[in-house]
Amino acid sequence: MRENYKVVSYCPSRAKEIAELFYLSVHSIDPNIYSVSQQCAWAPSPINYHKWEKRLANKKPFLLLINDKVAGFMELEKDGHIDCAYVHPNYQQRGVATYLLSHLIKRAKYSYISTLYVEASIVAKPLFEKFDFKTIKSQTVIRNDVPLMQYLMQKRLV
Repeated sequence: MRENYKVVSYCPSRAKEIAELFYLSVHSIDPNIYSVSQQCAWAPSPINYHKWEKRLANKKPFLLLINDKVAGFMELEKDGHIDCAYVHPNYQQRGVATYLLSHLIKRAKYSYISTLYVEASIVAKPLFEKFDFKTIKSQTVIRNDVPLMQYLMQKRLV
């Protein structure tokens, strides 16, 4: 898509950068979509770097690098679950999430995963719709005692 975009596998030396990207991404959402209290519940401060290191070592996300900076990341689990789809605020509206999701779909097909599914935020839902994910249901999840709206979506791979 862009010559300086590069998808790489997770490397532990990137854990802090990814945790900070997550935090900044959530806190850059328009408060009319998710309120400040919802953002704080979703991505609390201070960032728990130890928890993120453990999570990332387990999940091993794909990272999209632009000029050696993590612009975004997504996780693909063996059962087809896509978890954590985030783009750094400095790289939003530049095709980062589209590029990453295209990569994940190719990897899923290569791995013979028949169905992908995701719990998409209000903000992420249009991206997944663009890739023909269908909404199964809307749902409310509780993060740190605060309700957040999301959409269970899936896509069958042929």
